[in-house]
Amino acid sequence: MHIVDLDGAARGEVCNQDIITEIASAILVPTQLGGGIRQLETVEQMLKAGIERVILGTVAVEDPGLIEQACHKFRESIIVSIDAREGYISIHGWRQETELRAIEFAQSMVKLGVKRFIYTDIDRDGTLTEPNFAATAELINTIRAPIIAAGGISSLNHLRMLKSLGAEAAIVGRALYTGDIDLKQALATVS
Repeated sequence: MHIVDLDGAARGEVCNQDIITEIASAILVPTQLGGGIRQLETVEQMLKAGIERVILGTVAVEDPGLIEQACHKFRESIIVSIDAREGYISIHGWRQETELRAIEFAQSMVKLGVKRFIYTDIDRDGTLTEPNFAATAELINTIRAPIIAAGGISSLNHLRMLKSLGAEAAIVGRALYTGDIDLKQALATVS
């Protein structure tokens, strides 16, 4: 289960901890959480609350040293989010553009010990168009680390294509709500 604290992403701190903890303890599937997590203490707190993986985005850009510490201390529980618009990283809940290229940023994170990434094409997220297959493939082929694809996924064929490109997983949101993707069919398709 992929959870994002959107309030937290904008404010720079986890804002919905009670409901996040309740979700993590109530479901029997692994959860990953992002949004406003910018301190090692918060990472540890979320992991103790039952979150399996913690997603770090803005802090990865602003404090790479913290990422190195987090990867050393929490290893596989750390995911770095690469949120890109036209190939450039955006931070602070996608509200602030940077001059960092997604590929170069990912390569620098691998050197710090990051073992898994989420790649989101911001312009496609929530659009039900299609994923940015070219950018996803380039990232997968360049960094050779597990990539979870997000943004624009709206069909079982999209999931098949992402799998064939080598994506470890995909985040499907709006397409579940609209019925464009049936969860049981999706799981059967990529299993």
